[in-house]
Amino acid sequence: MDLRPTDALLVIDMQRDFLPPLDGIRGALEVRGGDAVIPGINSLAAKFDHVILTQDWHPRGHISFASTHGKQPFADTIEAPYGTQHLWPDHCVQGTAGAEIHPALNIPHAELLLRKGFRQHIDSYSAFTENDGVTPTGLAGYLRERGLTRLFFTGVAYDYCVGFSALAAARLGFEAIVVEDLTRGIATPSIDSTNQAFAGAKVQRIMSSDVA
Repeated sequence: MDLRPTDALLVIDMQRDFLPPLDGIRGALEVRGGDAVIPGINSLAAKFDHVILTQDWHPRGHISFASTHGKQPFADTIEAPYGTQHLWPDHCVQGTAGAEIHPALNIPHAELLLRKGFRQHIDSYSAFTENDGVTPTGLAGYLRERGLTRLFFTGVAYDYCVGFSALAAARLGFEAIVVEDLTRGIATPSIDSTNQAFAGAKVQRIMSSDVA
């Protein structure tokens, strides 16, 4: 697969709270093996003229935090105006070490760092829209103005923020391609559901070795 001037690489949420322990500090929502994809992402990014990073960036007391509602993370949910909200441990809190991009990620030519999930009362898995499916992050407009139409997705987690971002991109008219060996997922059932959604939305799945 030859790269084009209209291609962009999106590196989704490679933050300390989503990755295995670093310097003795365990991530609040660790994606097992997530740090193993960093060297490959660095290598792939060097082939792209256009690279965009995303960063979960939650305020304290965010709607997605179980602690906000006095409930249990992972097991409990709440009903938000936009639907069922899964509850997680506090993670990627603005200004904390857990919210930082992993220091081993080395992409100095990245053109944009897009923060998402900063609205108190709505979560955001996708890099394009909040979880209501309507409120935009502004990324689609940025890409269109730059003339970037084919998007390659890496990062974590495959079955959440990577998957939601790729599916949103396809719905918005972009060509969406997920680089499978440079992402990691959380659970087999949600990974399988994501793969089914990709097939229905014509999101392509490739390996990094497929990129010339």
